[in-house]
Amino acid sequence: MAHPSVPVVPALKDELDIVIPTIRNLDFLEQWRPFFQPYHLIIVQDGDPTKTIRVPDGFDYELYNRNDINRILGPKASCISFKDSACRCFGFLVSKKKYIFTIDDDCFVAKDPSGKDINALAQHINNLLTPSTPFFFNTLYDPYRDGADFVRGYPFSMREGAPTAISHGLWLNIPDYDAPTQLVKPLERNTSSNRYVDAVMTIPKGTLFPMCGMNLGFNRELIGPAMYFGLMGDGQPIGRYDDMWAGWCAKVICDHLGLGVKTGLPYIWHSKASNPFVNLKKEYKGIYWQEDIIPFFQSVSLPRECTTVQKCYVELSKLVAEKLGHVDPYFQKLSEAMVTWIEAWDELNTPSLAAPETKTK
Repeated sequence: MAHPSVPVVPALKDELDIVIPTIRNLDFLEQWRPFFQPYHLIIVQDGDPTKTIRVPDGFDYELYNRNDINRILGPKASCISFKDSACRCFGFLVSKKKYIFTIDDDCFVAKDPSGKDINALAQHINNLLTPSTPFFFNTLYDPYRDGADFVRGYPFSMREGAPTAISHGLWLNIPDYDAPTQLVKPLERNTSSNRYVDAVMTIPKGTLFPMCGMNLGFNRELIGPAMYFGLMGDGQPIGRYDDMWAGWCAKVICDHLGLGVKTGLPYIWHSKASNPFVNLKKEYKGIYWQEDIIPFFQSVSLPRECTTVQKCYVELSKLVAEKLGHVDPYFQKLSEAMVTWIEAWDELNTPSLAAPETKTK
């Protein structure tokens, strides 16, 4: 006698939101339907709020435009960027879920070297639900993956690892290059199966990285208040540094609180190369400024009293004004926006969703 099949419930179905910033119809979701349809979407519409954004039928979603942002945040809406994908962090702010996956609308399902579709969301979930190893590097990369383990010489006292706060995925086809590199390598594509690296690794404590927001997962309860994508786009002197700013802030806070950051799998297919000349106009100040920004973050030391992400972030905002204010007045403005962001976060989030106090390491 045949038994009825038990439906498979997708992992974290009721604990994860997918956040998508956009200015266009979301036809790209059709390709992602097998993987995304069970989950709730938060769509942040950038640009003209009177424009109608079409979402394919069958998806559970809420959509916010600039009018909604202004209505919900009031004067604090000034901390949310306009005409820049940095607006996605509004979705992080209003979500009530434990986990976030965010993706750009020009990213599609990639295939692994065997030709199988890659479920990027499932890999991010796996990355986030398994520990990281930020305090001692494992030369077989992620020891918690099937078929891997800790190598000889890895301290047994460290094998429990650390909670994973961020899962940073990569891209096939169009690499995430800055404008000068785009101009030098206009035809370069990451399409060969030889370029597919089947690995996930923890970024060591004390090491910064350039975070990309187009294929990113994170534990909102552990690190959410630090995932602020800054002031970018309309009315600002810089663009295309939103995700990297969030990554630098989040990484120094993760290091302070003993949390892990993974990078590597999963891959998505990045379909559209942005205009390098437009990108250069957005980036050129950042290219200069980061020669001061990176040493600043490398030297940041947060006090032991900073035991929550919010406390760390407010302290970091003070250091931004103090140490980077001489670079450009923009950093004073950014410092103030960082505080406003935390005020908005605390206002919209209940204590149960606030980041827990964590012992520093």
